[in-house]
Amino acid sequence: MKLTILGCHSATPRINTNPTSQVLEIKNHMFLIDCGEGTQVELRRNKIKFSRIKHIFISHLHGDHYFGLVGLVNTFSLLTRETELHIYAPKGLKEVIILQMKLASSWTKYQLIFHELTSKTSELIYEDEKVEVHTIPLKHRIYTNGFLFKEKENERKLDINLVNAANINVAYFRKLKQGSDVVNEDGILIANEKVTKDPNPPKSYAYCSDTVYNEDIIPIINKSTVLYHESTFLEKNASLCIPTKHSTAKQAATIAKKAHVDTLILGHYSTRYNGYDEFKQEARMIFENVHLAKDGKTFNFD
Repeated sequence: MKLTILGCHSATPRINTNPTSQVLEIKNHMFLIDCGEGTQVELRRNKIKFSRIKHIFISHLHGDHYFGLVGLVNTFSLLTRETELHIYAPKGLKEVIILQMKLASSWTKYQLIFHELTSKTSELIYEDEKVEVHTIPLKHRIYTNGFLFKEKENERKLDINLVNAANINVAYFRKLKQGSDVVNEDGILIANEKVTKDPNPPKSYAYCSDTVYNEDIIPIINKSTVLYHESTFLEKNASLCIPTKHSTAKQAATIAKKAHVDTLILGHYSTRYNGYDEFKQEARMIFENVHLAKDGKTFNFD
């Protein structure tokens, strides 16, 4: 599982800070999460292939989370994209994008498929044989979702030396990986656990931006491998959290601790601050394994 931060700041873009956008690579999927202004430039800067992006998840309809989307959709057309593109977003975004394309007479030649989100409870919005994606209802000034990306159970690992010693035909390797017992070349039933190893535990990534402190999400994100949680403010500005519906670094760490996640990544910093080490310091008072998001930074979780 690999996470690339394209932008991790709130409000307006600046020379050295980009609004929210990131790419999650999980089980051979490349998911784009939020698409603030300048996202396609950052995709190029980070050498991410546009053609691999087939699913885009938009948390809410504040500009710093989706103003880059129509430009990206149009660029895909200019690059003669043919593969369909799925966009999962609050109801209303389809209307915005369609109007922009209509007024510009710039319709896509590829299929643009909108999955409009309206539920205020967590729901499964994407699933295949390897991954599933659930919404995380957040509390912000407008309808907002985070997203939980979960690997499905991995296949068992073959111990090839034991497999060969057991005289098992290669035609049965797939069944072994799926957990089945098989009959070897001598007609003897071989127990799966005798020739295979347990798979790596499935990983999960919980993305939570933007939201006020909200313990309702804890059961949804419980024991996630990684939690990205907005930390717009430091504690000295905590009084701004309720009116703006944002969180502090310390509040993000409290959620991480109560949800028993492995790793916390802080982001969505207010541009009022010149540096971000203090965010990490405040969070680590509550939760030890804290990392700071940074534009262009990549996290690998093997």
